[in-house]
Amino acid sequence: MKRPHTFTGNRLDRAEVERRNPEWISERSRSSKSRFLPLQNLDVLINDARVTRLQWVTGADLAPEDLAKPHFLLGLRNDIAHFALDASDGIRVPQLGSCRFEDARTAAMMLSAEEAAILAHARANVDWHSRHRFCGVCGEPTESRRGGQQRSCSSCSAEHFPRTDPVVIVVVTNGESCLLGQSRGRLSRQSTYSALAGFVDQGESIEEAIRREVREEAGIQVGDIRYHSSQPWPFPSSLMIGCHAEALTTTIHADTVEMKDVRWFDRKTVRRALSGIDDELRVPGPIAIAHHLIHAWASESR
Repeated sequence: MKRPHTFTGNRLDRAEVERRNPEWISERSRSSKSRFLPLQNLDVLINDARVTRLQWVTGADLAPEDLAKPHFLLGLRNDIAHFALDASDGIRVPQLGSCRFEDARTAAMMLSAEEAAILAHARANVDWHSRHRFCGVCGEPTESRRGGQQRSCSSCSAEHFPRTDPVVIVVVTNGESCLLGQSRGRLSRQSTYSALAGFVDQGESIEEAIRREVREEAGIQVGDIRYHSSQPWPFPSSLMIGCHAEALTTTIHADTVEMKDVRWFDRKTVRRALSGIDDELRVPGPIAIAHHLIHAWASESR
């Protein structure tokens, strides 16, 4: 088995059957035993007294006005309901000296794999609900249903479901070299090179999206494509579909609007970068699927 990616491994039972019962949802929302994970402007409450962990708060510890804040069912564990709580406008919790709200990306690198996966679900769900308070069909307010699994329009009854955007991410190879790029976005400020990536377009297969993105960003034609693994990425809510592809051409014609630089790097240089001892190249850290795609290719024995 491949090593699980960050944001995978959520073991909560998502309670598909129980969600169908509004009375069950209401009862669990008010239960003193239920657990709530507060998020404030999408930062998550953590406790790092000894080992960094998500800081859940029980229903008994929350004030009535805080229980009335938007909250969404994440799932069940030992028949105890676990909710994400949108505390963006403030919350009163018991005095917990080692607790603080932390950026989700930073918190994920400190949490266990399972808790980082729960965080991914919580962050993506809270963010989606905050963005979809009004109907995209008629513009009227929407209401949460099925414990946050959907929203329904109060006027036209249209149903809306959380969206996940598919993104292809690929390491293109040519013998002893792989193709990496530096975008003009966040990574460009870090002088980091990564796998090429882009959203899957409507009416497009994964393979077609990979060939299009590589051609657009680097001017390279690719042939065989091999699936590697996938990773949920809750910023705000994407599914990264990781692949390797073989190059048919090698001359780079980079899109200078989207890309700051695109280069071929030899295997030795990439291995040194993964070890953190190369001045020419830096690659994304283990939190990102790009790291594992690059590592998988670099680790091949040649």
